[in-house]
This record gives sequence, structure tokens and C-alpha cells, in this order.
Amino acid sequence: MINRPLAIAAALILLLLLPLVLQGPYIRHLFILAFLFAIVAASWDLTLGLTGLFNFGHIAFFGLGVYTAGILTTQAGVDPWLVIPIAGIVAALAAFVVAAPTLRLRGIYVVLVTFAFSQLCLQVVMSQGDLTGGAGGIVRVPSLRISDYNFARDQRLGYYYVSLVLSLACIAALVAIARSPLGKTARAVRDNPEYAAARGIDQMRIRLTMLVISAIPTGIAGALYCIYFRVAAPEVFSFSTSTLILTMLLVGGAGSIVGPAVAAVGIVMISEYLEQFPDLKATKHMLLAVGIILVLRFFPGGLAQISANLFARSPKTVGVTPERVP
Repeated sequence: MINRPLAIAAALILLLLLPLVLQGPYIRHLFILAFLFAIVAASWDLTLGLTGLFNFGHIAFFGLGVYTAGILTTQAGVDPWLVIPIAGIVAALAAFVVAAPTLRLRGIYVVLVTFAFSQLCLQVVMSQGDLTGGAGGIVRVPSLRISDYNFARDQRLGYYYVSLVLSLACIAALVAIARSPLGKTARAVRDNPEYAAARGIDQMRIRLTMLVISAIPTGIAGALYCIYFRVAAPEVFSFSTSTLILTMLLVGGAGSIVGPAVAAVGIVMISEYLEQFPDLKATKHMLLAVGIILVLRFFPGGLAQISANLFARSPKTVGVTPERVP
């Protein structure tokens, strides 16, 4: 049996010391990307895994965060640090708007409406070229600064720690929500909506609340993504990006919050490692797909199920073990 608190402390110390030991900018870049995707995957898990809301437009909140940062910093001159929380607010407002026509729907109809919202955002970005840059996107987004210290000139060390702290804060907040009475109520709505209604639970209010909450860290991650890469491109709304995040969620364990975040790090690292082999580039996605199928075949609960076995935790522990997705 592995001591859980000790393992968490060791992992945190390792993440803090890693950029000082591995000083190359490339490995830092991979971890930055993984940390940002971890936020998006864990946030999506709050609605899809924990609440059972088939929100397939979640990537739109990420894209809105990206373009909020790009537009405000380049055209309005807003400080990049200030743009990060603003992007979270914009994503939350968008979630509130998209929730209106979806909360009374179920199953495939929710998927269609939320996916259509994501495509609508993409079409708006492409058509409003004067504001969004169209297909070319927005370039030369200002980088983060602290006085005279420019984060773009420190070989990604500053961005590493900013993304690490942001991801840890967001995931900790999401786990706290999952363990709160609100999270327990959301699981009741997911597992037995008829019983929840009989107990007087306002299901639409719960779904709305969870959708808006999940959009906030997603928009924040999108803003930092834009500021880090210094570009806002329409590819962030693509189906491939959505599929990548969904893969992280399923491999990590739907409903576990922490599992998708861990899976994000692993999938980013494995994907980039396979890039080193020219002969495998054409089959990289196929190999990843086979690996995902094997994980889900033998461990339907994903990495969270493996973690639960290692730590000998109760299968009802939120934030560690997986939850069923209806």
C-alpha cells in the first residue's frame, strides 16, 4: 500500500524542482502545455463526469478565453495579468448563455446544441476578421511581465511556475467543489434525476451552476495559453482539440477530477516522445488510440481506478476514484 499524503508531497516537490534540474526550455514547454490542458480536462470532468451533463461545447469556453486575452491585450491594451481573470468571467457568461437552451434537454440533444455552440463561436471568429484576425488569428500578444522581468526571455521558467500554480489552484478548487454538498447534489442529479426531483432538488439550477463553474478555470487556462504562445488562432475551437481533451478525461477517469489532470500530463509527454521517431509519426495517433483502448478495456475507471487500487481507497472517494458517466 502506498502512503497517499507522502506520494502527493513527493509529486509536488518533484514538480517544483523539475525545471531547475531539467533546464532545457523544451521540457518546460511540454509541462506548461500539460498543466493548461489539465485544467481544461478537470473542468470538463466537473460537468461531464460529475454532473452527467453531456456538454460537448466545453472547448468553446477555452477558445473564448484565448480570444478574450488576444483581443483585450492587443486592441484594448489591457495588462496580460488582468486579462487572465477577465477571461474566466467571459467564459462563465458564455456558459450561462449556452445553458439556457440546453438545461431542459437530455442525451444526444445536449451534445448537438453544445457542439453547435462551439462551431458558432468558430464561425464568429472566422467572419469577424477585423476584430479576431480571421483565419490568421491574432499575433504578437504581449507576454507576462513583472516590472522589467519579461517572462518570454527566461527560457519558459516563469511560465512553468505560473501554469503550475494556476493548475494546482484550479484543480484543488474543483476537488473541493466535488466534495462539497453542491458536488454531492450534482451526483444525485446525475445518478437518479427522478429521486432528486422527488427530494425537491432544482436540477436545472444545479446543472447551470456546475456548467458556469466549470467554464471559469477553462477560460482562465485559455487566456494563459494565448499569452504563453503569444497568438490566438481558430484551431483552438477544432474538433481535434476537443477530442484530445476528451481523451484525457476518459483515460484519467470520468468523475474523478484529479484523474484527467494526471492523464493530461501523461498523454502530452507520450505524444511528444513518439514525435522523436520519424517512422512512428504516421502511426502516432493510431498507437495512442490502441493504448487508450487497452487502458479503458482493463481499467474502465481509467487512471483513477488504478490509483484507488494502489492507495486502497474507498471507491466512493471523490477526487481520487472514478465516477460513472451515464
